[in-house]
Amino acid sequence: MKRSPASSTRRLLLQAGAGVVAHMLARPASAQDAAAMAAAVTQFAGGQAVRKGRVKLEIAPLVDNCNVVPLRVTVDSPMTAGDHVAEIAIFNEKNPQKDVGRFTLGAQAGKADVATRIRLATSQKLVALARMNDGSVWSDTVEVVVVLAACIEGES
Repeated sequence: MKRSPASSTRRLLLQAGAGVVAHMLARPASAQDAAAMAAAVTQFAGGQAVRKGRVKLEIAPLVDNCNVVPLRVTVDSPMTAGDHVAEIAIFNEKNPQKDVGRFTLGAQAGKADVATRIRLATSQKLVALARMNDGSVWSDTVEVVVVLAACIEGES
C-alpha cells in the first residue's frame, strides 16, 4: 500500500505532537527549580522546622486547563486567640514566581480556609505552608500533572 505525501506529513506531525506532550508530562523539575522553591519555603519558615500535617492543599492532580486552576488550603486549627493560623503561603516549583499567594489570618477569621485560582506553567509540585501564632510552620505538598501548558513563553 502506497502512502500519499500528505498522509506521511500528517503522521509525522501527530508523532511530533505526541512527543512534545510526553516531554511536558515527564519533564522532571530541574535542580534549579527545586532549589528556588526550597529557598522560598525556608525564607517563609524563618528558621523554624517545617512539619508535615495540619495543612491540606486541595488541587486537582490532573489539570487540562492550566490557565485557571482552582486550589484551596485549609488548616486544622481551632482559630482561638491562643491557637490560630497567622499566615498561609503557597509556593510552586516551576512558575517564574515561586510565591503564588500569601494570606494573613487571625483568630477573628473563624476558620483557616482560603481559596484562589492560579495559572500553572507545566506539571510541578506545589507546597502550602501555614505559620501558626506560636511560630510553628506546617505544610502539605501536592504533585500536579498539567496536560496543556500555559505560562511557557520564558521557559527554555
